[in-house]
Amino acid sequence: MFNGELGVVETMNRIEQEMVVNFEGRSVKYDFADLDELSLAYVLSIHKSQGSEFPCVVIPLYTQHYMMLQRNLLYTAVTRGKRLVVLVGTKKALGMAIRRADTRHRYTALRRRLQESSSTIHYD
Repeated sequence: MFNGELGVVETMNRIEQEMVVNFEGRSVKYDFADLDELSLAYVLSIHKSQGSEFPCVVIPLYTQHYMMLQRNLLYTAVTRGKRLVVLVGTKKALGMAIRRADTRHRYTALRRRLQESSSTIHYD
């Protein structure tokens, strides 16, 4: 299975402690002990959904979540939807998210590491 694949629970056997999930015609059996490998698609966070697409995405936008109202996060959320994206909330919260581009920079030292590694590459 790959990150982002959607499936539907076909059967659940409480006695055998296993569940079968249908991934677009492919049935996969999971032991109850392995169910932590699955996430419920109807309640995924934006962070967990990165790299995935879904037929429909509902995005709550309220000022109570002001720390999460950021342009890049809204963009990520909107681009998860294949056919339908629904924004639920207030115009004020949407405006806050669109205007707020003050995301923190990540200091990974990636540029330095790439420069160091390229100086150690030797070509014949």
